[in-house]
Amino acid sequence: MSAADTAGQHQGALWTLRILSALVLAVTGGIHLYLLFVGVGGLLGVLFVLNGIAALVLAVAMLVTRGALLRITTVLSLLFLIASLASLLLALTVGLFGIREVWSFTLVPETVIVESIGIVVLAITTAAVLRRRRAVAVA
Repeated sequence: MSAADTAGQHQGALWTLRILSALVLAVTGGIHLYLLFVGVGGLLGVLFVLNGIAALVLAVAMLVTRGALLRITTVLSLLFLIASLASLLLALTVGLFGIREVWSFTLVPETVIVESIGIVVLAITTAAVLRRRRAVAVA
């Protein structure tokens, strides 16, 4: 197998990871925006709007950025999903900003699953993007 073949395979794998990452971010954003339509309001509604917009912006950035911006995007996306899941888990346990959440609320279990999967996907994507830069710098 030639170096060009190997580079092409790595590029294809990286694009697959970027697409999966964008999908998970878009689904996370979609969940938060959907909850506005089922009646979530007040402070929680504002936080959901911000979360939804941020997730959708990061999803688009995952697909269109390159180089240093891609590295920044993957790290920010990973940190974003970690913060989003941590916020939900805090709201489910001790409360967050005076908000207490329950497992039976609309899409809570699904959100935990999607965001957990997203963290794994984005951790792999981030590692691949950062490793790719290191490999290019060494070569």
